[in-house]
Amino acid sequence: MTDRQDGAFPYPRTCPLQPPPEYASLRTDEPISRVTLASGRSAWLLTRHEHIRQLLASPQVSSNLAHPGYPLHFDVPAEVMERMRPVMLAMDPPVHTAQRKMVASEFTAKRVQRMRPRVEEIVHERISAVLEGESPLDLVEALALPVPSLVTSELLGVPYSDREFFQDRTRKLVSIDVDPQERNGAHQDLHEYFVGLVTAQGADPGDDLLGRLVAKNREAGTFDREELVGMANVLLVGGFETTANMIALGVVGLLENPEQLARLKADPELAPQAVDELLRYFSIADQVTSRVALADLEIGDVLIRAGEGVIGLSASGNHDEAVFAAPERLDIDRGGRRHLAFGHGIHQCIGQNLARLELEIVFAALFTRIPGLKLAVPVEELPFKDSMGVYGLHRLPVTW
Repeated sequence: MTDRQDGAFPYPRTCPLQPPPEYASLRTDEPISRVTLASGRSAWLLTRHEHIRQLLASPQVSSNLAHPGYPLHFDVPAEVMERMRPVMLAMDPPVHTAQRKMVASEFTAKRVQRMRPRVEEIVHERISAVLEGESPLDLVEALALPVPSLVTSELLGVPYSDREFFQDRTRKLVSIDVDPQERNGAHQDLHEYFVGLVTAQGADPGDDLLGRLVAKNREAGTFDREELVGMANVLLVGGFETTANMIALGVVGLLENPEQLARLKADPELAPQAVDELLRYFSIADQVTSRVALADLEIGDVLIRAGEGVIGLSASGNHDEAVFAAPERLDIDRGGRRHLAFGHGIHQCIGQNLARLELEIVFAALFTRIPGLKLAVPVEELPFKDSMGVYGLHRLPVTW
């Protein structure tokens, strides 16, 4: 088993629309390997779909970022780690179970569908603004960022006027290249903002997700301001950054596959399955599926020792030839939801129904109202977020 000490991980995408080429060779030759991260920590890499699912379903692994064996790409100072309350993504049972149960009813398919009219209204307002603007324009700024920002802000009761604050802070949180001190400052800024918001909701709970959580906790006698602050933080960041990136990338993916786009234009009802295929195709949160072993466990034919970090590469699993025929091809007729874009197991993305709703509405409406939409520059010249923890685009110049 090779320990890759050359410091090259994470591997760069040589084609912006495909995962790093090393993933395919690893799936064939060394599906479970070891790498050394920029932080100096070693970790196991899993590249096959079956192994990643096994990891994420195992009760013998932890999501605890503070564990000394967790595969962090950068070191977080101990005082900052202590100041940060764990969020759902970094919690383990039974605390995680209780936290997830508290918000699960807010994201059921039925409840999310009740949001459809308002999400459609937001999307169409933004597309109208695009049409009123000058061509070419940046679709990230005009559509991809505003839609999830407004939807998530309204969901939580956060004023939309604060969106620039959140765009800046969330960018710093997910960037690998940002100075650690600047990243820690972004954590602190968001923490302080949500302390104020939760305090205000505590005095007068509104009819929004955060207000309902405050009221529910008060009734149960379990009100914990810091827990709610952490909850608000992860829901906003998770609902904003990832969906914004998928809107921009999804537009590029469809424009670069005109035969697939033609099918969607001819039948906008194909939007749900197009969304799932785009989620698989891009797999933007490639390393969110990272864990640390709490006990010795065997994955494949490899023994992973307690305390060792493990990274399940979801973009590799989503391009596993054993599961997806011709995985390099975008095919909206592929069908099924076997992809790992939302994770697997107890930490599977709780907001996936809302993310799907936003993406379905955006893609169906955008190409119906602007059928002549096209890239203003070649795809090779687009500024992709190659150094970010969540893949996406900094800007997306389009014309029509």
